[in-house]
Amino acid sequence: MQDGAFYFFLPFVVLLAPWFFSFFCGLRKRVQCSMAFTTDHIGTCLRLSSHRTAHLRKDGQTVSKSSVPLPFSLKCFFKSSNIGMLQQSSSINIITRASRRNVGVSDECVNTGSVRAEISERVVALVIGGGGREHALCYALQRSPTCDAVFCAPGNAGISQSGIATCISDLDTSNSASVISFCRKWGVGLVVVGPEAPLVAGLANDLVAAGIPTFGPSSEAAALEGSKDFMKRLCDKYGIPTAKYQTFSDPSEAKEYVKQQGAPIVVKADGLAAGKGVIVAMTVEEAFNAIDSMLVSGAFGSAGSRVIVEEYLEGEEASFFALVDGENALPLESAQDHKRVGDGDTGPNTGGMGAYSPAPVLTKELQSLVMESIIIPTVKGMAAEGCKFVGVLYAGLMIEKRSGLPKLIEYNVRFGDPECQVLMMRLKSDLVQVLLAACRGELANVSLDWSPGSAMVVVMASQGYPGGYKKGTVIKNVEDAELIAPKVRVFHAGTALDSYGNFISDGGRVLGVAAQGRDIEEAREKAYAAVETIDWPEGFFRRDIGWRALPQLANHA
Repeated sequence: MQDGAFYFFLPFVVLLAPWFFSFFCGLRKRVQCSMAFTTDHIGTCLRLSSHRTAHLRKDGQTVSKSSVPLPFSLKCFFKSSNIGMLQQSSSINIITRASRRNVGVSDECVNTGSVRAEISERVVALVIGGGGREHALCYALQRSPTCDAVFCAPGNAGISQSGIATCISDLDTSNSASVISFCRKWGVGLVVVGPEAPLVAGLANDLVAAGIPTFGPSSEAAALEGSKDFMKRLCDKYGIPTAKYQTFSDPSEAKEYVKQQGAPIVVKADGLAAGKGVIVAMTVEEAFNAIDSMLVSGAFGSAGSRVIVEEYLEGEEASFFALVDGENALPLESAQDHKRVGDGDTGPNTGGMGAYSPAPVLTKELQSLVMESIIIPTVKGMAAEGCKFVGVLYAGLMIEKRSGLPKLIEYNVRFGDPECQVLMMRLKSDLVQVLLAACRGELANVSLDWSPGSAMVVVMASQGYPGGYKKGTVIKNVEDAELIAPKVRVFHAGTALDSYGNFISDGGRVLGVAAQGRDIEEAREKAYAAVETIDWPEGFFRRDIGWRALPQLANHA
């Protein structure tokens, strides 16, 4: 009987054996191919359903874990001894990002660990910087369906705690060789440089020379921000509308010019002065004091060794952003910030106390005019001067009250802060692919998708800012603020963690509380409701962010 059963089932076994073998081999390949490795064995798991931290191990030690809604947790085992670890430690906790689309993985995984996606390449991104702008950039990059993981150097406590990026606090971003080594070791395919100082110092030059795609201008092109005299001379040469001016290194000559022009008048340090090198002098005496502080007392060091004394323009300020690939410029949505520290735009200038997007003052007609008369001539002029600009051009504009026409006040060569926060809240396009297109000179084929409605951010700053302020004060209920309403985010600009795990202040501008709404009224209501949720007695904020836009919107309606 047993022999009969054996011979009865034998043909079925022979026929089905190849099928079972193929099935289990295919299953094994699919599991293996669910794990993607960058060029130096960074483990990232692509086939997870949402943002997850992969199990990472090196030398048998668990680095970080995730709760993955699968029958078993995918594990990336790090056997190689050449994996670079920061802070002389044995590991970096890497936060990975899975595609929101069902990215298909090829049936074969090659030994290098590369994974071929059916949609487009997958990228590990590195953001340089540690403020609110960088938090917003990390937030937008990790939403990209083609981004595997985001690093931020140095980052900050809020970025790290949010889980959207892996912060590398001890990477020396002033040392190009260190940054290049990190990028090669961890397979970074896109570097986004946030602050202006590394750009002026030439970080982008060195990264591009090493073959690493970098969004940010060369040091030569970054002179648009690094030297106001350079920017003004470019405007003169290529007919870009700006305030009339003169440049001085001799205080007596500068003061004589002020006497001739009268007040109000504007005195600017030529170089980078951390946003504090612009004095709007309402009297001749104030202008003299500003000149003496820069040229005599050396208040801004070498940045103030030359001053620009320029015409005072009356009107409404606006911010205009355009992505540039060296030849083409792609405008972003409009935004407007509030520079003065006090309500009603009173008090000294700051890095920005709040912003909103879109800005009603920048009508579609004005935006076209800005592109035609300011942005495009700048891009062409820079190319003609032999220093093509690749990155984001941030034009500080004055819409003159007298003429209603835009004039260029200054250029920044990076995203503004806090404007970047409202723009990244509204951007729907794949930021990774957009920035890579800029790096490759392919922006002519790119269009951007924005969410409708408005976004607003209210900055919470330490008491005393922009003057002296105290660090280390405890901030509570930050997480609760993000739960107050849908589409509310708190971006950290200057926070750290104390020994108890509490957020503490670590700068002048500390938090950017951002919200989206159907219109600016709803965005404003949600943002301020979130601000009121945060418990920080040592902080302050302006209560009138968006005040210029609200009456304009009412009149428009």
